[in-house]
Amino acid sequence: MATHDIRDISIIGGGPAGLFALFYAGMRGATAQIIDALPQPGGQLAALYPEKFIFDVAGFPKVLAKDLVSSLVQQAGQFQQPIHLGQRIIGLEEADGIFTLVTATDRFPSRAVIIAAGIGAFSPRRLPQACAEPWYGKGIHDVVLEPKQFAGQHVVIIGGGDSAFDWAHQLEGVAKGITLVHRSDRFRAHQATVDAVMASAAAGRTAVHTFHELADVIAEDGRIRALELRDIKAKTTRRVDCDVVLPMLGFVSDMGVLLEWGLQLEKDEIVVTQTMETGRPGIWAAGDVNTYPGKLKLIATGFAESAIAVNQAVHWVYPDKKVNPGHSSNLAVFGQKDD
Repeated sequence: MATHDIRDISIIGGGPAGLFALFYAGMRGATAQIIDALPQPGGQLAALYPEKFIFDVAGFPKVLAKDLVSSLVQQAGQFQQPIHLGQRIIGLEEADGIFTLVTATDRFPSRAVIIAAGIGAFSPRRLPQACAEPWYGKGIHDVVLEPKQFAGQHVVIIGGGDSAFDWAHQLEGVAKGITLVHRSDRFRAHQATVDAVMASAAAGRTAVHTFHELADVIAEDGRIRALELRDIKAKTTRRVDCDVVLPMLGFVSDMGVLLEWGLQLEKDEIVVTQTMETGRPGIWAAGDVNTYPGKLKLIATGFAESAIAVNQAVHWVYPDKKVNPGHSSNLAVFGQKDD
């Protein structure tokens, strides 16, 4: 098992709050690192809705979620602090003033910890049919990172929520054909997006099959060529052309070992003070994972909470450093006058 160098701060979670905390730690002259279970930075922005616009981030009239992630990674990258991806935390050890986050393969020691884990470690729900399992990563994709990869292909989207309808709408004009499959005629998506997809279906650009589910995958030469769908009411089947399957069935979230760290919890959220302290010395929490009176679950407030948590953690590690860093426009780290 690899043991990494001791950092001042370990940040659990690579979503917006975690990425901004990584930048802010560098700005304060602290060494830091992110540990995240997902294979790419960005948290829910990257995994759930990379192609959706966000309208309430200060300074951006509107910004694509994936572009906001890219900017946050670039901002944090100024200080060349490591982001460890695909690392699910399974334990926390504390000894001699050092916290060590443990994963299946690595140990990450630090002097302080900031939990910015969002809704916890989450993974896409998988299709329940056994016929689908061998095709994950070979035609079945439960996370979309680059829509252009589906250009000119027949895409079948399974699901009835926001992600399913968002991708059905976003891929129109990119994919050769789009088929949306759902087990009922009741959807859990924004009505405006549902209306847009249904209008596309009425115009013959998208096929929508309600009360249907996957029955079989039809392949040829190691590639998916079609799906067999079962009508759950009529008990009949139909075949639809298919090159790519996007199961958009939601995500399973898990707070995991965070529940075992002696933190005060309220409905799987960490109770914090106005300084983002968790009650366990040396551990702070920021973003969607925490709660306090007046809490707003917004990216904008998550950024502020990350700044508060980092400033508190820096003062904890280096008592001679002030909690309040002053304005960034005056900081020497950016080549300005001495801070």
